[in-house]
Amino acid sequence: MRLLNIINCERGYRAGQTAPGEIRYIPHDGCCKLNVYNWLRDIPEDRAYQIFEVRFKNTHKGFFYNINNLPLVKDDIVAVEASSGHDIGIISAAGPIVLLQMKRQNITANVAELKKIYRKAKPADIEKWQEAIAREHRVMIKTRQIAAQFKLNMKVGDVEFQGDGTKAIFYYIADDRVDFRELIKALADEFHIRIEMKQIGARQEAGLIGGIGVCGRALCCAQWVSDFMSVNTSAARTQELSLNPQKLAGQCSKLKCCLNHEAATYAEAQKDFPQVKNPLDTIEGPAYLVKNDVLKGIMWFTFDPRNPINQIAVPVARVKQIIELNRKGEKAKFLVEDNHTPSAMPDFISSAGEDSITRFDRSKKRHTHNHNGQGHAKEGRQRPQQATGQGQSPRQEQFAKSSKNNEKRHKRRKHPHNNKTNPPRNEKRQ
Repeated sequence: MRLLNIINCERGYRAGQTAPGEIRYIPHDGCCKLNVYNWLRDIPEDRAYQIFEVRFKNTHKGFFYNINNLPLVKDDIVAVEASSGHDIGIISAAGPIVLLQMKRQNITANVAELKKIYRKAKPADIEKWQEAIAREHRVMIKTRQIAAQFKLNMKVGDVEFQGDGTKAIFYYIADDRVDFRELIKALADEFHIRIEMKQIGARQEAGLIGGIGVCGRALCCAQWVSDFMSVNTSAARTQELSLNPQKLAGQCSKLKCCLNHEAATYAEAQKDFPQVKNPLDTIEGPAYLVKNDVLKGIMWFTFDPRNPINQIAVPVARVKQIIELNRKGEKAKFLVEDNHTPSAMPDFISSAGEDSITRFDRSKKRHTHNHNGQGHAKEGRQRPQQATGQGQSPRQEQFAKSSKNNEKRHKRRKHPHNNKTNPPRNEKRQ
């Protein structure tokens, strides 16, 4: 089979050709974030589940009922019921996992309220579907131009055509409420289709456009995140991050979604940490808590709360022992059991190895000779020594000659009146 140059990551398929005029579509789930892994596929089913999850474009999904009892499986292209006409989608989940997906989205499994699956997509349906997809980008650019003519404070981020090409959904971003009634009339006259405007937020816009995050990888919202969860600063506090809006905000100017990814791990690790409300009493003096290293299980203390430069890393188990001694009215002899004070700086090894990062820096000092012939350091370039004597290589002789010429030129520039060949300007005028 010869593969065509058609890969649609937004809908998750790759087009192939088996014979002249015959096109086959192969699932390409690796680049589609709406793909669902059926981890219940090996569980025996007591009854046939006729509700299927069908994906379309972007974050557009839906649940449909197989009214005709068609033998459908995952990745089949089907024609489904729409508000008017029909739409073309790809089955993303089938079997008992669909009921769990509906429960997660708070959708009741009422068959009467679900839209229906008409049939598997025919070649004519797929051809019309591809023609509609090919129009999406041109329509989006033209819509932006029309919106600019009406001076509307909005931006059209994407356009999704219905499978039969009779309707289009326009996804737009706007800060304030927009009156786009005149815009809908102009778009209907221009494209001769039914128009549906759908406003999206800043997170959805970042998922549509995509980009590279500070971690060096593609944005999670553009790769695999389809359901956006609320992110608040409590997740940053749990991970003991600095509440700096510039560092915590992503490309959408909202809090990064990845703050929620590791918050549960930090919350689980912090359960083993004791709550140190008062300084620890030791013979050396009270030790004040500075910060916690949750992943390493270390708590940093200092004896000077005003100037916490010399910090001491204490394991969590040792802190618990000191707290227990303080409860009994006793003072600990030392913070760390081996009486070793580690450096306050964390362990760091450069990618170049253990070599110093300043090993390539050159010294700014030079050695010059005074009148007695003894050298002393001064700033500037190092003057080369005049090579006199025999047994020198041709290169050394050439270097000595060039150094003499440089000294002569320097004297001429410094004392122009002593130059016989080039008299000063006043003498030339006379």
